[in-house]
Amino acid sequence: MHIIHWFRRDLRLTDNPALHWAALHADQLSLVYIYAPDEEDWAPGAASRWWLHHSLERLQARLAEQGQRLILLRGPSETCLLELGRTLGADAVSWNRLYEPALIRRDTRLKQSLREAGITAHSENAQLLFEPWTLQTGNDKPYRVFSPFWRKALRQLQARDILPEPELPHAQAGLASLRLAEFQLDPQMPWSQRLSRHWEPGEAGALTNLERFSSETIANYPQSRERPDQQGTSRLSPHLHWGEIGPCQVLAECRERGLDHRYITELGWREFAHHLLYHFPQCLSHPLNARYDRFPWRTGTECEADLARWQQGATGIDLVDAGMQELWQTGWMHNRIRMLTASLLTKNLGIHWQLGARWFWDTLVDADLANNTLGWQWVAGCGADAAPYFRIFNPATQALKFDPDGAYRARWLKLPRPAAMLDLKESRERALARYAQIRQKPSADGAGQE
Repeated sequence: MHIIHWFRRDLRLTDNPALHWAALHADQLSLVYIYAPDEEDWAPGAASRWWLHHSLERLQARLAEQGQRLILLRGPSETCLLELGRTLGADAVSWNRLYEPALIRRDTRLKQSLREAGITAHSENAQLLFEPWTLQTGNDKPYRVFSPFWRKALRQLQARDILPEPELPHAQAGLASLRLAEFQLDPQMPWSQRLSRHWEPGEAGALTNLERFSSETIANYPQSRERPDQQGTSRLSPHLHWGEIGPCQVLAECRERGLDHRYITELGWREFAHHLLYHFPQCLSHPLNARYDRFPWRTGTECEADLARWQQGATGIDLVDAGMQELWQTGWMHNRIRMLTASLLTKNLGIHWQLGARWFWDTLVDADLANNTLGWQWVAGCGADAAPYFRIFNPATQALKFDPDGAYRARWLKLPRPAAMLDLKESRERALARYAQIRQKPSADGAGQE
């Protein structure tokens, strides 16, 4: 039986269900990666492309150790797979499922086309603990609030056995493949070269990060996770996004060490984001709370100038600018600072959340469509489980709580510092006035700032 395994965001050999199935059933196995950014809802941004280049490079090297090779093709995916299937006389194509709207539509069409061509389509779940359709409310509806979603998930959560790295049949020689450089994913610019000082893409890098986190960091995670001045987080998010490690592996590691606590809830937020995107695909371009469709976001030349200062880390507000500099230098930002910078953009500056989401999408190595959308709508107050309209992060208060010694700011801030581009108190009052315009009954509660 000749099987084609189609790598997507499952760029690993261990605990890869579809690859495991293919290796178990194939007499001949061909491995392919198809670069088809136009088929996605949002094509990968610059930081994601850099990561993908290096992850594919490492996957190619791992496969070569087993006498295998990775065929690189450029989309359309359906055309590539059908042509490859005919060339090889393939009996089946395997892949691990993705859950974004455009990719679900593509994969549904592809399954039908493969079956019409007499080729079996076999898909598995490698990306989530719970596929989005498996958890519903008592009324058989999708969840819109995290707490009941996660309570139900925890009642059903079982750590399954982790699949070992499979023995792969040798590749068929002579198949045409592009060179990785032809994808033009790595721009070889100073900005992208800086990323390599902070990250090791690929499965080996993911496992190293998991080992570091579980042995050195996770025991203090509930206390240290909020501190951007400390190495208190897992930094597994880009590895999870590209499937260099799976959530079941992370869960199993946590439970093996008896550390089944706060960090697993963070995996839950990732699950919830995918649940929301699957059931409410309109939230990619519209707020989940439809009332916010009429929110009076700023537009025009001044708005564009303010957006540019925010992007450049030149707002003159220290903790915000430190975060934006960390993002530019490393392709990553601490989650507490993500919330703070997003709050300043959407609430104090009144700039549309999608403009912020697009910047994060281009600059974050862990840019994930579900997580990015959930996070930005949460801060803007227009999504599921959203921060209340009156919750406007105060950078000065946040600095005292989470960077009390100023170490984070000292690490990332450039000197000299610009003057603050806005008055936090006045801009907060303007934000509350804007939110009051769309509220049927403006509330007087929550007058304080976090």
